Amino acid sequence: MHLALAALFFFAILTLWVPAYWPVTVFQVGVFTLAAVAIVRAVPLPIRLPYPCFPLAFAVAWGLLQWTTGRTAYPFDTQTDIVQWSTYLAVFFTGFTFFQHREARRWFRSAMLWFSFLVAVLATLQTFTSGGKVFWLFPSGYTDFVMGPIVYRNHYAAFIEAVLPIAVYKALARRGRPLLYSAIAAALYASVIASASRAGSVLATAEILVAAGLLWARGRATGRAVGLSLLRMSVPLAAFTAVVGWQRVWERFWVPDPLALRREFAISSLHMISAHPWFGSGLGTWATVYPRYAIVDLGTFANRAHSDWLQWTAEGGIPLALALLTLFLWCLRPAFRSVWGVGVIAVFLHAGVDYPFSRPALGSWVFAVIALLAASARERQSAPSALPASGFSPITRFIRRNL
Repeated sequence: MHLALAALFFFAILTLWVPAYWPVTVFQVGVFTLAAVAIVRAVPLPIRLPYPCFPLAFAVAWGLLQWTTGRTAYPFDTQTDIVQWSTYLAVFFTGFTFFQHREARRWFRSAMLWFSFLVAVLATLQTFTSGGKVFWLFPSGYTDFVMGPIVYRNHYAAFIEAVLPIAVYKALARRGRPLLYSAIAAALYASVIASASRAGSVLATAEILVAAGLLWARGRATGRAVGLSLLRMSVPLAAFTAVVGWQRVWERFWVPDPLALRREFAISSLHMISAHPWFGSGLGTWATVYPRYAIVDLGTFANRAHSDWLQWTAEGGIPLALALLTLFLWCLRPAFRSVWGVGVIAVFLHAGVDYPFSRPALGSWVFAVIALLAASARERQSAPSALPASGFSPITRFIRRNL
């Protein structure tokens, strides 16, 4: 079943450029079908629901409460957002159910990584040669920075952020094919640089450094091994980055006002929150409510707050923001423990200055990784507490036994 789930994800990502809604519908119907299968399979089993199910279920229930009680500025958009949060819940539950076996998790992580690598290579070539056409065939409405099937640079960066630590983890591993995964990590990183996403470039750089630091801090690699691995990885990183060029993203860091529009959207969102602090304006209604609180006339349609965290709070009030904050906080421990899962943290941080969770396919991509983390954490909790002593200092062994 994890093969069917992977196929749905690949289809959803490859059709992100399509302006029509039918690819989203196909993806959501497929996810809900797999969720139904997962529920049937889980009924006879004593599966204890992991914590992420609860804030996601709360988001769905909160939207239903807004819709049924009339506490929404636009019921249709709230209905659409309820379906989107239901999709995220279904993706997480389905993934958690299917990823109970270690081999299934390893297969899915590898599938995500290799698919992302192929998209990154295609996206990098396409952005320099296609003139804004998707797959060199389909007009996107833009003339540059169209990264494969993803037409918005920050969405592309978030897509790569979720999987880049997997490649770095494998590149720094003691066994396997570190040279191959070093090249894959370099290609992923270079594609983010090519997209000229400022936040994406900063977060992707931080992911590489954090992953290396965690491997050393957790005793999975010596300082010497990490240093040699980073040196080995730096060669393809430097080569690929030089090929795609860093000038465009560097220039974007030095624009006179890097927070233009985002600052105005943030102020308007804060005014929305102060006006509706507890119930919000209704899930999915930010664009409808924004004109009332706008402090600048853009002359164009403002579709998002350019900060998912502010938009979640404006639409769902403080209760929804707190629920999603607890989800983020829950992710910290398994993400840092696994090392390969720190991409989830990066995407949530990216959501502070952009909107990677606005598209069902991109948001589900992140929740699939969270499902992998939850399944891994559940296996770790049910495993014997005894740990091999090799590779750890006496202090580290004492901490791991007693905390």
